[in-house]
Amino acid sequence: MSRLWDQGDPLDERVLRYTAEEDHALDERLVHYDVQASIAHAQMLHDRQLLPTADWHAIRTALTALAEEHGRGLWHVELADEDGQTALERRLTERIGAAGARIHLGRSRNDQLLTALRLYLRKASAELSAGAARLADALDGLARREARTPLPGYTHMQQAMPSSVSLWAGGFAAEIRDDADGLKALQRRLAKNPLGSAAGYGTPGLPLDREATTRALGFASPHEPVTAVQLSRGKAEAQLLLELALLMQDLGRLATDILLFYTQEFGFVELPPAFTTGSSIMPQKRNPDVFELVRARSATVQACLQEVLGVCAKLPSGYQRDLQLIKAPLFRGIDVAARTLEVLTPAIDGLRFRAERIVLDPSIHAAEEAYRLVVAEGIPFREAYRQVAAKLKR
Repeated sequence: MSRLWDQGDPLDERVLRYTAEEDHALDERLVHYDVQASIAHAQMLHDRQLLPTADWHAIRTALTALAEEHGRGLWHVELADEDGQTALERRLTERIGAAGARIHLGRSRNDQLLTALRLYLRKASAELSAGAARLADALDGLARREARTPLPGYTHMQQAMPSSVSLWAGGFAAEIRDDADGLKALQRRLAKNPLGSAAGYGTPGLPLDREATTRALGFASPHEPVTAVQLSRGKAEAQLLLELALLMQDLGRLATDILLFYTQEFGFVELPPAFTTGSSIMPQKRNPDVFELVRARSATVQACLQEVLGVCAKLPSGYQRDLQLIKAPLFRGIDVAARTLEVLTPAIDGLRFRAERIVLDPSIHAAEEAYRLVVAEGIPFREAYRQVAAKLKR
């Protein structure tokens, strides 16, 4: 099978397997966005009189059909293709002949892939932000349902001050909304159009209109100068994974609290049966597997972030094949976070607190009593603190 860079020399199959590896499968999720960018690029070439009208119409029709067929599962990116860009152009050329070979004018696989990736990440980050907001809404709903339920506030794993389910759930809701806002902030880096930067040094001698593709694809501006495009690789990806790591950290802490509250010793909460599993040996048990895995999977996303940062660290300028290895941890981190939000939101909707099991130790009001003495008697806080401490020792 011919690849975009073939010059007639055969490729050792071991090289293909090692260099393409899982990349062809990862590109499956980018085909729709690659088609979108390719149509915008072809339109620009036609408008700049670099692509005949008949060829432009044939390319647009065939690309639209290929995207629809891929969405229906009628074709896939194959290992022999090496990547999604080759797979798409090969099928385009097979379908419409020489006209398909004209579409690569003025672009490289580098800017072609990066454009599709940024279009995908714009949508993925927006969906993740919306998913985090829905989880925050579910926590707000829990706070309203349990508005009258008290809860101990813990420091150092000991009852410290009186709290409530509303305060507890509201705190997590606020921080998860902050995570959602962090994901929205990623759009700044994703708003720059890399198309037309080619392999990182532009297209000398070609009258391309990068403003046209910028408008067509909904970017804010072309990414300039062209040499900055490859230097930017990995930055938006790492920023997304950082925000997801922070989100997953919050979700892990939420899960840890719920796991503690679910123990028989605490017994503060009931979990919906549909979100617990059974034991293969102990018939009395229902296991909170979902929350245990939420707690654990924060480590997965942190590892994805470290992998992306490690790939990009100390690379020279310009495109390097190392950058291909960003996609696997990026997509893995996105998928883990998306699945976690998907399962955790209905689990929170079904969570119930058992107010009759929640007991606040009387000493939990000690700080409040010290404050009362300060206000009522005008004594310094440290004196009030000592008086309350002495009283508790009796």
